Amino acid sequence: MDANIIRTVVESFYADIWNRHDKSKIPTLLCADLTFRGSLGEAKTGHDGFASYLDHVHEVLDEFRCDILDLVIDDPRAFARMRFSGIHRSEVFGYQPTGERVEWAGAALFIFKGGRVADLWVLGDVHGLLQLLERNASAEASGPAQAARHPSRAS
Repeated sequence: MDANIIRTVVESFYADIWNRHDKSKIPTLLCADLTFRGSLGEAKTGHDGFASYLDHVHEVLDEFRCDILDLVIDDPRAFARMRFSGIHRSEVFGYQPTGERVEWAGAALFIFKGGRVADLWVLGDVHGLLQLLERNASAEASGPAQAARHPSRAS
């Protein structure tokens, strides 16, 4: 498979499916029997399983974005170093929404079959995300006085 095709599929996967939340691209870019492990630790199979994870992430994080920081292609695989971000608007990992922006690093390994993604394994820095959620929750619990002392935590 041509490296340019792999690059185009990976870029469209993040730009269209994730950043624009365009589920109409799922059958074009992903195999029907896709196996998927998301950056938040959930495993899903098939288009419907993946779409449910996609919807869940967009419910938890408003303005959710995936930014490709680096992309390495070795047919039939691609590896992407990622940055994920969004505004915390629903409970996640037991943390109530704060309305604060969260960001975490990740890495994605794609395996292609027939021009589409057959397997996708994404590992996210969940520890870093949990630390950020804890800081945001603590800042919110302390109120405006705490935010004034720590301007980097204020919205």
